[in-house]
Amino acid sequence: MTETTGSTATPESGNPEGADGVDATPDGDEKTLSRRDRKRARKGEGGDRKSGKRAKKGLFARIAVFYRQIIAELRKVVWPSRNELIQYTTVVVVFVVTIMLVVYGMDTAFAKLSLWIFG
Repeated sequence: MTETTGSTATPESGNPEGADGVDATPDGDEKTLSRRDRKRARKGEGGDRKSGKRAKKGLFARIAVFYRQIIAELRKVVWPSRNELIQYTTVVVVFVVTIMLVVYGMDTAFAKLSLWIFG
């Protein structure tokens, strides 16, 4: 199997040097940095710098975003009509009753069989 050089490939996994699209470091070194090292370097340079979407939001803001996302997803749902709902419910109830009867029959048969064998 051949190894790909996609976004998840790392130099440790055989990604050829320079194939990950990383140029030399800003201070002129020819060494390429991994994503983790670049992140650490940015964090060390910028300190408390927050970027747009990635900025940490407060607890209530995150809860509000969460509920807005829930509402947005619920609007995408295709709700069944009343007739479809009744039909689906009937299918489920009939299936459950059928399985109950099968289990009851097998239980009764095994009980009588064990009574006949062990007396």
